[in-house]
Amino acid sequence: MLPTAPPRAIDPSPHPLTKGAAPAWASAWGEDRFGVFAAFSLGDLVQRLRWIPAGVFQMGSPEDEPGRDSDEGPRHVVQIGRGFWLFDTPCTQALWTRVMGENPSRFQSPERPVERVSWDHVQRFLERIEGEVPGLGLSLPTEAQWEHACRAGTGEALYQGAITILGENNAPALDPIAWYGGNSGVGFELADGSDSATWPEMQYPNPKSGTHPVAGKEPNPWGLYDMLGNVWEWCADGIRTYDARWAQDPVGSQNAVEDRVVRGGSWNYDASSCRCACRDGCAPGYRDDNLGFRCARVQES
Repeated sequence: MLPTAPPRAIDPSPHPLTKGAAPAWASAWGEDRFGVFAAFSLGDLVQRLRWIPAGVFQMGSPEDEPGRDSDEGPRHVVQIGRGFWLFDTPCTQALWTRVMGENPSRFQSPERPVERVSWDHVQRFLERIEGEVPGLGLSLPTEAQWEHACRAGTGEALYQGAITILGENNAPALDPIAWYGGNSGVGFELADGSDSATWPEMQYPNPKSGTHPVAGKEPNPWGLYDMLGNVWEWCADGIRTYDARWAQDPVGSQNAVEDRVVRGGSWNYDASSCRCACRDGCAPGYRDDNLGFRCARVQES
């Protein structure tokens, strides 16, 4: 049970479609078993966003969670005061190429997540897509927004429940929901795969591994795919030192030279990295073939 805290303002609207009006930027919208969605279009390319409701959650991990790192504590209550939209998948190579006119990814295919993009490069993408869809107003999520969305009202290591780690790259509970170091060779078909023949304790040993097309695993309860695994995802802010106090919409450092938070784990990382609370950081100019992003929209419609 969440501890009592001083009263704070929470957006009372269940979602922005309650009055029957879709956002001006939306080409499609509706509601399904996961909740409310809207989408924008660039030609025949459609990107869906999910509505993430305001709310309160416990950020970080308990001390006895398997695979836990010390920077995930102390676990503390965080309130997200306003709902926001979030891409239901990592940004794909198709969308990136449509906006930027080039594809920096190693694992080339339109439906795979774009990777080898730095935080700085993502800022240019955000500027350019605004020119394509005026009023869209995308940003990166803060780390707190990201974890709130990833957990989707749940409170264990994974949004599907607890995790048991049988080996460095072997956590069976991850297999239905994430591409990680234990299963990313399963069905991998591209020529430029990473040599995974010697990776230790793989759930499914394979000689070649890499990213996979987005939305190939089960989504979380709010309809978000690949929040764990496939690629790490950039967040807007730098790494915040946790403390036990209640936090209202916390934001880490905005200093231009500070590392930015990355979340979610990836296709070539171990099982312990693919947990809701796991956090890491990279310099804003850093690029790698396991690092991508998804966009948020926190402005008023």
